[in-house]
Amino acid sequence: MIVPIFTHLVPILFFVYMGIEVLMRNSKKVEHRLVSLTSLCFLLLFMEEYVRNQLPLDYSPELAAKWFSTIGILIPGIGFHLFIKLSNLDKKLPRFVYPYLFYLPVLFVLVNLFTNDKMISANEFYHEGLWKLPVYNKPYYIAMTASIVNNLLYLIPLMKVRANAKTRELREIYHQLIFGVLISATWFTVFGLIDFGSSLPPYPYLYGGVLWCFFLRQTMKKYDFLNFVDKRYEKMFNLNPAAILLLDHQGNIKEANPSAKQLFDRFRLDYAEFYALISEEIRQRIHNLEAISHVEMTLHNGDHRLDVLIDGDYLMVEYQPYIILILRDITKQKEDQREITFLAYHDPLTRLPNRRYFYDNLESAIQEAGNLQHKLAVVLIDLDYFKEINDKYGHQFGDQVLMHVANRIQETIAPDGMAARLGGDEFVFFIPSVTSMLQVESMIHHLQNSLEQHELLHAQHPISLSMSIGASLFPDNGKDGDALLNSADKAMYKVKHKGKNAYHILT
Repeated sequence: MIVPIFTHLVPILFFVYMGIEVLMRNSKKVEHRLVSLTSLCFLLLFMEEYVRNQLPLDYSPELAAKWFSTIGILIPGIGFHLFIKLSNLDKKLPRFVYPYLFYLPVLFVLVNLFTNDKMISANEFYHEGLWKLPVYNKPYYIAMTASIVNNLLYLIPLMKVRANAKTRELREIYHQLIFGVLISATWFTVFGLIDFGSSLPPYPYLYGGVLWCFFLRQTMKKYDFLNFVDKRYEKMFNLNPAAILLLDHQGNIKEANPSAKQLFDRFRLDYAEFYALISEEIRQRIHNLEAISHVEMTLHNGDHRLDVLIDGDYLMVEYQPYIILILRDITKQKEDQREITFLAYHDPLTRLPNRRYFYDNLESAIQEAGNLQHKLAVVLIDLDYFKEINDKYGHQFGDQVLMHVANRIQETIAPDGMAARLGGDEFVFFIPSVTSMLQVESMIHHLQNSLEQHELLHAQHPISLSMSIGASLFPDNGKDGDALLNSADKAMYKVKHKGKNAYHILT
C-alpha cells in the first residue's frame, strides 16, 4: 500500500501540477492546452496502474484494454498536434486535414472500446511480489514498438523546422525538443522492450512520460516556447532606448535593461541602489500601489545631475507582485528649459542679468534700503575705446573683452551686490547697505586694480583696458531706480569729458 504511493501517486501529483501550471499561463493558446492534455493523459495512465494494482488480477486485462490502451492510443495524436503547432507547420496544412488528421486514432479507441480485440494491449498478467505484471507477448510488443516508432516520427517536423529556423532562439528551442524526443525514445526502448520482472513497477517505460513532461516544462521555463510572444517582449525590453527597471515591493531590482545600465553608468550611479535614490513620495506611492505617471525626479552624484521622467505600473511575475518603472532621461530638455528661463532675465554673452531683471531687483533693494534707512550705491561703467578694440581685433575678441570685464565686476561685488549688462559696452551694478562714500570708492579701486592685474592677451600681447565710472547714492541722488541711474550717468559723462579712465561719485 505504501510503495505505490511513491511509484504512482507522486507522478500523478506532478502531472496535476504541470497541467494546471501550463494551462494558467495562457489557457487560450492551443499549445498550452495540448501540453496540459498530454499531462492529463500520463496522469490517467499512472492512475490506471495504481487502480489496477489495487484490484484482483482478474480485472487487469479489462482495465488494460479499455483504460490503459485507450489513453495510450490518444497520446501520439496529441503529440503530433503539439509539434506541428509549435513548428508552425499547421499553417501549411489544408483546413480539411488540420487538425483532424491527428485524431484518427480515436477510431481505434472506439474499436477497442466496443470490441473484444486485444491486439493493441497486453491481455495476460501474472502476480509476482508487489506487482501485477503484464506478459511480454506479441500484442504487447506490437503496441510498444508502435509507440517507439511514433516517438521517433516526432523528429521529422522538428528537424525540418530547425533547418529553416531564422533566429538563434528558435533553433535552440527545436534543438532542445529534438534532444528530449531522443532521450524519451531511448527510455521507452530500454524500459519498454526489456522485461525487468518484479524488480520494477509494471510498464516502467511510463516514467519516460515523467521525464518527457519534466523536460517540456524546463524547456518552457527556459525559452518560454509555449508563449513565444514573451521573447518578442524580451527583445523590446533589451532594445528599448528608455531605461526599464523591474523591482519587487521591497525595492530590490530584479531586472534592468541595457539602457538602464548604460544610463546609470554614464552618471556613475549604481542602478542596484536606485530605490534608495528615489524620493519618499515615489516610495510611498509604490507601497500604496498608486499610479506613477510622468513623475519628474532629479538624481545627483557629485557634479553629475540626472533628470528623469518616471512612469510605472504593477504586474505579477511567477505569481509575485512586482513594479516596472520606465525612466526617460530628460536632462537635456530640462537644461534647455533652464537655459530659456535664464536667458529671459540674463545677457546671453556675459551671463549677467539683463536690464529688465536688474531694474526689478534694484527697485526691491531701494525699497528695502528705505525701510532700513540705509544708503545704496548705483555704479555705471562704460568701457573706454571699446569701438577701437572691436575694429582692430575683431568682434570675437571684443566679446572676450566683455566677458572678461563681466567676470571682474562679478568678483568685485560678490556676494552682496548685483551687476548687469545694459547693452553694448555699458555695465551697471548696485551695492546695498553702503555705510559711506569711502566704501564705494574702495570697491571702485578694487575693480580697477582687478582689471589691471588680470590682463587680457591677444596673440600673446597684453591688451590695456580702462573704464569710465560714475556713481550715485540713495537717497542723496535719487529715490528710485531711474533717478539713480540718470545721476550715475551724469557722473560718468563728467569723467569722459575729462579724459576717461577715472571715476566720479555724485555728492
